[in-house]
Amino acid sequence: MTMTRRLADIFACGFSFALINSGHDVITTPITFSREISRVVYGHCARCHRPGGQAFSLMTYAEARPWAAAIKEEVLERRMPPWGAVKGFGEFQDDQGLTLEQIELIADWVEGGAPEGEPKLLPGAPAFPEDRTNRLRSGIPVEGALTLKTGITLAGIQPRKVLDSGSVVVTAIVTATRLDGSIEPLLWLYNYNPRFPHTYWYKAELHLEAGTRIEVSPPGAATVALFTKAPRASAHR
Repeated sequence: MTMTRRLADIFACGFSFALINSGHDVITTPITFSREISRVVYGHCARCHRPGGQAFSLMTYAEARPWAAAIKEEVLERRMPPWGAVKGFGEFQDDQGLTLEQIELIADWVEGGAPEGEPKLLPGAPAFPEDRTNRLRSGIPVEGALTLKTGITLAGIQPRKVLDSGSVVVTAIVTATRLDGSIEPLLWLYNYNPRFPHTYWYKAELHLEAGTRIEVSPPGAATVALFTKAPRASAHR
């Protein structure tokens, strides 16, 4: 075999090897699906993204890997998970929104090649609590503003008829016993998607005294329903 032929064969083998590996990302991160990302997915995404759920499953690495770039984009834009409530503006049970640290974790995983890691490190499959959102039919409706006639204990709040912008702020302005008109943040929705409705249940129920004014802004942006232990007929006017 001539030197020229040998060089040609070596070049051909090297080129073939490059083609084979061009379909694989270079792994540059220690973050893996099995150890870190699966726990975020199971805790915040799997309620919808699972077999039998509302969307395609992300429960396994094989299912999630083809969507890695899309997952990164959606979480960076805060479109997914479609929780809608801004953190720090009311504290809710079963908060599905991602923290900044979790968003960065997903972005770093994708940018680092989205490795699988050791499958033995996967957590157990989560249990999915009963969705009470569509079972609720009554509540204290608020459209624009409402002044409470008597005090109530507020357990949760449900957005209804949210405009396309999906940005709504609900506050309680306490004026009856506080001359400064203290403001209690109840809910701030950002990019709320009505396709994925939520009832936001507070971690700690809120007592709102008589004379408190509930405001939804901007005016006309949404109607909300307040869920409370107080009888509806005597709680408001």
